[in-house]
Amino acid sequence: MTTEFVIDFGRGVMELIMTLSLPMLLVGLVIGLLVSVFQATTQIQEMTLQFIPKIVCISLVLVVAGPWLLDKLIEYTENILKRFPEWIRAAEGLAIPGLLPSGL
Repeated sequence: MTTEFVIDFGRGVMELIMTLSLPMLLVGLVIGLLVSVFQATTQIQEMTLQFIPKIVCISLVLVVAGPWLLDKLIEYTENILKRFPEWIRAAEGLAIPGLLPSGL
């Protein structure tokens, strides 16, 4: 495996992680901001008031976006599994002769 392969693979994983986590993070950010503005306006300084709306809204986002998230994850996993034999063949070409068993 070359360094370019490892960097490209790591970049793909990071993009997938950011894509999958973005809906929940954005909803948490927006709800947190709205609750903070509400608390500042009404001068209610209850610490637990932040968590309940966030938990409810993030749970709703998971229910609504769950199929899309799962589809993206399955698509990425299938892509990895389909390309795995190609990567093995490429790794054999880079291997030191005699280091790998001949049956691979």
